[in-house]
Amino acid sequence: MTTLHGPRLNCLLAAIPETEYSRIAGDLEPVSLPRTTVLYDFNDHLEYIYFPVTLTASLICSMEDGSSVEVSEVGNEGVLDISVLLGGEGALTQAVVQTDGHAYRMSTTRLRRELSRGGALQHVLMRYTQTLIAQMAQTTGCVRRHSVEQQLCRCLLLNFDRTCSRNLSMTQEAMANMLGVRRESVSEAATRLQSAGYISYKRGHIEVLNRSGLEDQACECYGFVKKEFDRLRADLVPC
Repeated sequence: MTTLHGPRLNCLLAAIPETEYSRIAGDLEPVSLPRTTVLYDFNDHLEYIYFPVTLTASLICSMEDGSSVEVSEVGNEGVLDISVLLGGEGALTQAVVQTDGHAYRMSTTRLRRELSRGGALQHVLMRYTQTLIAQMAQTTGCVRRHSVEQQLCRCLLLNFDRTCSRNLSMTQEAMANMLGVRRESVSEAATRLQSAGYISYKRGHIEVLNRSGLEDQACECYGFVKKEFDRLRADLVPC
């Protein structure tokens, strides 16, 4: 029976055939996670893998000096963490919930047992991994070559896409941590976007007012990432 936040709202779980899904359905545990929840840190031993349904999470790379930068975002199109799929024991990044919501988790032990069957779940997870790696590579280039304002537009648009909403709850400090820049830089960029009429920003609440204008201000990285995930969704039609 479908629930309001059922597992099949995750694109990967929706793409596997019913016979295979029914085999793992009882192992999917629903969890409700608030914003800023740290799902795991770099190199943590992973007990669970998470399939987001209504939440989004940032994959964060942290430096010894305390600075950090987001290398990717994950919503209901994906899974956390791909290291399990690649045979690793430790998490590749830190994962932090950026938009609170629901997810389903499965023990990594159960997941590995299912992957050993070599069925549809293995296929869709590996297909997703390819897309995520492409996003990570593009984000690395974006951080190096594009302005804070362009990066902020990319970040906001990808979050709006994943939540299917015109509104976000995100502080300037959170945005600065995601982009790996000073909070003042984010404040200046957000002020310019608000003055131009693209967004409304007040007390950690962001509303998009002019979507096309925001897209025009974003670098090409947003279009590249969106195209990759559109292709992924097209590939993952329900079996």
